[in-house]
Amino acid sequence: MNKRKDFSPEFKREAVRLLDAGQKPASDLARELGVRRNQLYKWKEELVKQGAGAFPGMGRRSAGKDEVTRLRKELERVKEERDILKKAAAYFAKELK
Repeated sequence: MNKRKDFSPEFKREAVRLLDAGQKPASDLARELGVRRNQLYKWKEELVKQGAGAFPGMGRRSAGKDEVTRLRKELERVKEERDILKKAAAYFAKELK
């Protein structure tokens, strides 16, 4: 399964500018940029409809998701530490017997 890509507003605006320039076919441009062709047209439509207010933030990524990601990484680290301590305790318990 592919991980969803996040594109900055500047990247989207530049992609639409290149699409409007018409120097390359949309399919070639999309391939070079690593996006789907229809995504370029969606970005263009959004830019036309919303103007300067188009592409707020970083797509679907929000501060809440960043916090969840950070907490998951911290949880994984803490689990690893716990497992190491369990193994160490078991090792030293054998030594005492």
